[in-house]
Amino acid sequence: MIVEGRDAKGALRETVDVVIIGSGCGGATAAKHLAEAGLSVVILEQGGYFTAGRGDLDQLSDNMLARIDGGRGLGTSVNGEIALMYGNCVGGASVHYWADSWRLPEDRNALYQSRGISGHEVEVLAPIFEEIERDHNVHNAAPHYRNRMNELFIEGATKLGWHVEDVPQARRGCVASGHCYQGCSYDAKQSQLVTYVPAALKAGARLYADCRVIAIERDMKTGRASGARAVFVDSASGQPTDATLEVKARAVVLAAGGYGSPAVWLQTGLPNGSGQAGKNLFTNPNPYLYALYDESVYMWQNIPAAVGTSDFRLARYEDGVYREGGYLLHPNQLQPEFLAATLPGFGNSHASLMAELPQIGGAVSWIDDEHGGEVRLNADGLPEYHYKLRGDDILKLRDAMKKQAMLLFASGAREVLVPDIRGTRLSGTDEIGLLDEIDVENGAILFGAPHPAGALRMGDDPATSVVASTHEAHEVPGLYVADPSVFPLPPSVDPSLTIMAFSVVAARHIQNALL
Repeated sequence: MIVEGRDAKGALRETVDVVIIGSGCGGATAAKHLAEAGLSVVILEQGGYFTAGRGDLDQLSDNMLARIDGGRGLGTSVNGEIALMYGNCVGGASVHYWADSWRLPEDRNALYQSRGISGHEVEVLAPIFEEIERDHNVHNAAPHYRNRMNELFIEGATKLGWHVEDVPQARRGCVASGHCYQGCSYDAKQSQLVTYVPAALKAGARLYADCRVIAIERDMKTGRASGARAVFVDSASGQPTDATLEVKARAVVLAAGGYGSPAVWLQTGLPNGSGQAGKNLFTNPNPYLYALYDESVYMWQNIPAAVGTSDFRLARYEDGVYREGGYLLHPNQLQPEFLAATLPGFGNSHASLMAELPQIGGAVSWIDDEHGGEVRLNADGLPEYHYKLRGDDILKLRDAMKKQAMLLFASGAREVLVPDIRGTRLSGTDEIGLLDEIDVENGAILFGAPHPAGALRMGDDPATSVVASTHEAHEVPGLYVADPSVFPLPPSVDPSLTIMAFSVVAARHIQNALL
């Protein structure tokens, strides 16, 4: 059963075993496993229900930003340094992600354990990853899915002696439309919208879309989570309607995403004895450079990143001093509309670049940030995201841009373009050193921030963490968190599979508690 905001009337009530807040990689995975275990499940999703079958995913950027992107694509940190990239729809961020699908690296798993997490060891997660990969048809992309920018990436990396690997993809019957970020119009990308959400519904779960949670209820005597209250919103305007929903439940799962869950925690006034709720916000900020070629590239065609290099995934230090690395490096893909918004320059200089759009390519990195930000509430009770690049994260960012420039020039670029407010251009490798000098802070360049994590971090010590390794909140029995908010550090790769695997662990603990 799916109820959308436009169909909801009056004061609705539900009584179930589990209410799940959010329907992305965490919420959908937990819902599937709990419903298949025989528990009654209700899913509450603030965003709308948009499907390919109804023609909702129309590949028009202005429409799709409004339908599936959190903040309608306009959210930033308070200082304008990062763009908040997250989903606001049934299926969550998986509806607009690139379908890159990695397991949590073993070295990062070991680091998580050193930060106080237990019960998520490699041997525990391995069979879970295998199941998730089968369910989502994760496989390496065949060569014919490599667009020209992917081929140029391979050429440049090979000349530089860097290893290039295929990027695992969650796709089935991909038609290479190139509109992955805007929601797949062909149901080929294996997002939660076409995988675990339908599986949960088939197993008996019920889904309420356009349904914004305003309170997580607790038993007055025991403090145990006992349900949630929500208001339905108008999908077009985002404004609340007169329809409401009250759900009584034996367990509550908070899975509103790395940006959303800490905001819900703070807005609903949940306990924060450790002071860690909202702190330690990591975002994997991504620097990117553009390049002009003497050939047509059409970077927006086919799938985004069929290949990449993880040669620089681990940061390298000498005598405690940062030297290089700490990021992934891939070919970039942006649609013409997003290129127009992020290419440097104004007026005639910008127009001249747009005239050469087919010849523009690019590279992108995801910084494994180690200095977290914070989610706070403003005077109106709305979330603010405070994040500033600092310390070694700035050094990683500059090194990533220099490696991108090296690769782009090695692949035949005649000019490299920096998306900063000055419109810096590099005409050859001898100018790469300029990337150590350009301003990269406080909005001088707007970096994407697609992988929020850490703001409700997990650990077995209640004094330094928000949830236990069982995913249950230290201070609120019966409340579980199943999304990247629990990660103590970024996962070092695209987090989708890791979110799902962790959520399976959470579901098992909930089953043990309720069955």
